[in-house]
Amino acid sequence: MQSLNERSLLKPYSQAEAEAKNAKRGIWSLGVKYISPKGWHKMKGIAKVRLQSGSIRNAELHWYEAHGIGRRKMKIKRLLD
Repeated sequence: MQSLNERSLLKPYSQAEAEAKNAKRGIWSLGVKYISPKGWHKMKGIAKVRLQSGSIRNAELHWYEAHGIGRRKMKIKRLLD
């Protein structure tokens, strides 16, 4: 059971989550493919990527991952070289 103090600390998080869900931002943009916030993990890694210009560069990648679903919403955060 959560105390009154813990509930007041979680309220801003709950409001931000509801706003993101309504605006379909972040993981909520997956719509019906999105299952549960407990099952998703935000991951990051480094890989060689081919850009639209045709050049191959090292980049830092971020994505969401869940067991049985795999990687979703992969994006390049920054180029490393």
